[in-house]
Amino acid sequence: MTKKVARAAEQLFKRRNRRWVAIALWSVLLVILLHTGISLALARSRPIDAVLVLGGSIRREIHAAEVAIASPQLNVLISRGSADPCIYLIFERVQAPLSSVWLEECARSTFGNFFFSLPILNQWNVHHILLVTSESHAPRAVWMARVMLGTHGMWVEPDLVHEEGIPGNQEHWVKTILDIIRAVGWAIASQVYAPQCHDVISLAEVDLATWQQREFSCEHQGQVEIPK
Repeated sequence: MTKKVARAAEQLFKRRNRRWVAIALWSVLLVILLHTGISLALARSRPIDAVLVLGGSIRREIHAAEVAIASPQLNVLISRGSADPCIYLIFERVQAPLSSVWLEECARSTFGNFFFSLPILNQWNVHHILLVTSESHAPRAVWMARVMLGTHGMWVEPDLVHEEGIPGNQEHWVKTILDIIRAVGWAIASQVYAPQCHDVISLAEVDLATWQQREFSCEHQGQVEIPK
């Protein structure tokens, strides 16, 4: 009888411990969600302080150059965009500022765009981001941005560019779901780990003369005249 009582007391103790652990975990989660929600509300009320351009179409960089002219005080980060000289010629063509534009060359996917851009945006102390991408790319890209960047207190404002022909990003619901799951996982991991892209340069540092000695081409929609 004594053993049964002891066993029952032990089980009761374990159940109570599990309950308190669950309460503690839910409490921590609630605090995190409240803190993130307040941070995003404050970030949304602030003026835009950076532009993030996702690679995939030269039309996005053309639009980004127009944004840079209208708001020259903003830093522009182009994540895995067109060839460096093509972007250089686009911005130079409209006399947009070059020194505030940065090219990140590490990304190989939409997930990579945010994976490598996040540490840079954090270094810039960004709170309100203008996200430039295509209309067809928006459902997946905007959700991923709001998960991966939003958990760091950055509000994302989509700025969608109309595409002609077949855009560079072809969307499928399976891809969208898988990428959002990855984004949630990285939103957690990125709280303690920040990867660094070592292939980031200022647009002003692009050496057009060196590029002219090599063969390169620009997407025809950009109508970029390559100097001889």
